[in-house]
Amino acid sequence: MDQDLAILTPEKTILTYRLAGLGSRVGAHVVDLMLCVAGMSGLGIGIGLLLSNIDQGLAVGVVFAVLGAFPFLYFILFEGLWNGQTLGKRFAGIRVRMADGTPITFVAAVGRNLMRPADMIPGPYFLGLIAMFTNPRSQRIGDQIAGTVVCYERRPHAIFAAAPHVVGIHPWEPQIGDLPGMTPQEYDALKRFCDRFPELSTATQNKLIEEVWRPLAERRRVPAIPDVHPLYLAEATVMKYGRQHGLL
Repeated sequence: MDQDLAILTPEKTILTYRLAGLGSRVGAHVVDLMLCVAGMSGLGIGIGLLLSNIDQGLAVGVVFAVLGAFPFLYFILFEGLWNGQTLGKRFAGIRVRMADGTPITFVAAVGRNLMRPADMIPGPYFLGLIAMFTNPRSQRIGDQIAGTVVCYERRPHAIFAAAPHVVGIHPWEPQIGDLPGMTPQEYDALKRFCDRFPELSTATQNKLIEEVWRPLAERRRVPAIPDVHPLYLAEATVMKYGRQHGLL
């Protein structure tokens, strides 16, 4: 269920992240649970020894309270203070981000982890898994409430070559037109589109062609050419605008 999250920022910059799949998230969580169990075992023994001289009922209550809070504190403190990663997530190469691509906030880390019990109803992550499979961003309930997503750190290999913004004249430049009214912000957005295109899944490539390239091409009167991939026309547009304005 790996897929890409593409975000067009107010500054017209395209940010792309590969959403973490179920296998990676489960693997990270298993590592974290093992670490939690080890930490809770050591903490429980230590607290038990420290409280051995007080009332047994009180000691048991303190131990249960501390051990009950430990998993929440583990996830909250690691994700909130370690830029969205726990030890398990670091091992799996994934990270929690805000849904707009920015680093997770401490408040969001608190929110998504306090909602873990809701994800576990009626059994281990039953509702959480249903939420992930039915949500386009693979968000469990805690993610939806906190406005977070879980993404891979590493990017897939490119399928296309990087856009040739610097050398030579693009073979389709003569067919692009004069680009009337094109702005520097559109140039920056389109250049980022071309640079990021190789890293995207086919579905995200097609989505951004429809949402970023085609509206811009229509506004700036760039003709559609049969049997020519839109990426090549976008590259030619970037190079022509850059050449016109001394940006190459």
